[in-house]
Amino acid sequence: MTSERLQKLMAAAGLGSRRACEELIRAGRVTVNGKPIALGEKADPRHDDIRVDGRPLAAAEQAMYLALHKPRGVVSSLEPQGERQTVRDLVPGAARLFPVGRLDLESEGLILMTNDGDLALRLTHPRYGCEKEYRVMLSRRPDEQQLEIWRRGVVLEGGLRTAPALVRVESPAGRGAWVRVVMGEGRKREIREIAMRLGLSVVRLQRIRIGSLLLGSLRPGQSRELTAAEVRQLLASTHAPQSPKPSRRPAVHAARPRVRQRQRE
Repeated sequence: MTSERLQKLMAAAGLGSRRACEELIRAGRVTVNGKPIALGEKADPRHDDIRVDGRPLAAAEQAMYLALHKPRGVVSSLEPQGERQTVRDLVPGAARLFPVGRLDLESEGLILMTNDGDLALRLTHPRYGCEKEYRVMLSRRPDEQQLEIWRRGVVLEGGLRTAPALVRVESPAGRGAWVRVVMGEGRKREIREIAMRLGLSVVRLQRIRIGSLLLGSLRPGQSRELTAAEVRQLLASTHAPQSPKPSRRPAVHAARPRVRQRQRE
């Protein structure tokens, strides 16, 4: 085994996603051969003494992948949140798994639980353009102008413009409507923020797809292991990272998302 970046070794040992491991390094909690290391440095676990908070880094774990249907009211966090359940509480025996693709407290749907930091990075970093698909119930039906603005991108607070997305009305729901949204980025509460900017209100938000992985028939609170074929397809559904272009506006994923028609309501 050759030297690897510390955050990659840490993620493989089940300490969290690469981003989370990078924060541990920045905080000075990681040492190699007794010396604090900087982000970007490499080590060889066969020869180097790697420690996190003074504890030796564990050997790389066998990769695990679980699809979980997060219910509303459950926190997408590993840390205790008072009396509220967390996604970890829903997956007994998976203490070293972490969630990929978080959802806010009132949102529901598909979350991947894994200890594979490489896959987590490919599914969450905007440069890989991994599609996420949602069903969104709005309190009133959007008009065509609102839909077109949403499709082109909306300027949020702070001046950040969201990337283009595929948005279409799926079916009426009383005075409101179910809307299907496919996007290649996933900032915190982005759909809710966009709806608010457009004068709309989200009643219900459910994620039904991450890359090639579908929520399918999983009921709220249920989870299942992914097959080897599903893991390969999930990796294949991410795109190779693209070099950033010099621009003041955020880079956008050029490929137009496609909506899967097989998902049932």
